[in-house]
Amino acid sequence: MELRTNGLILRPWELDDAPALTAACQDPEIARWIPVIPAPYTEEDAYSYLGQALENWNRGEAYNFAIVDAESGRLAGSIAVRLTRFSTGHFGYWIAPEARGRGVATEALNALCRWGVDTLDLKRLELLTDPENVGSQRVAEKAGFRREGILRSSLEYRDGTRRDSVIFSLLPEELA
Repeated sequence: MELRTNGLILRPWELDDAPALTAACQDPEIARWIPVIPAPYTEEDAYSYLGQALENWNRGEAYNFAIVDAESGRLAGSIAVRLTRFSTGHFGYWIAPEARGRGVATEALNALCRWGVDTLDLKRLELLTDPENVGSQRVAEKAGFRREGILRSSLEYRDGTRRDSVIFSLLPEELA
């Protein structure tokens, strides 16, 4: 199963993606903003993630996609939707350093949101960002998400600290 846009392919992760995933996750910005990503990130971490992503997909709990540049075939990032209660999808993403600043995250988020509404029958789409992650907040807003507020102490980082998050939502009728 693949989702295609003008310049991207969103496809399920494959075990062969482990080296590219490991390389991308060496980026300190990814580790900074994604609380669950180990730092340093090893190939063992990549295989563990890929196995978990496959299990979640097979259970219908979450759908994790590799974002791949359609022309070069290079890994551009990751995007996922996790199903929660009440027909809600929780979205998350990261973009590899060399793919940033080109609209990749917004393009991928738009595609996955449309798929979530059309295929998964989601009635509410939401995502969280660290309050200081302005880039991720811009992506959310460009994709049509609306800022709802602050969730206090909702993110737990690897070092055990907790931080607030900004919650954004999008409803099916608001899709671009």
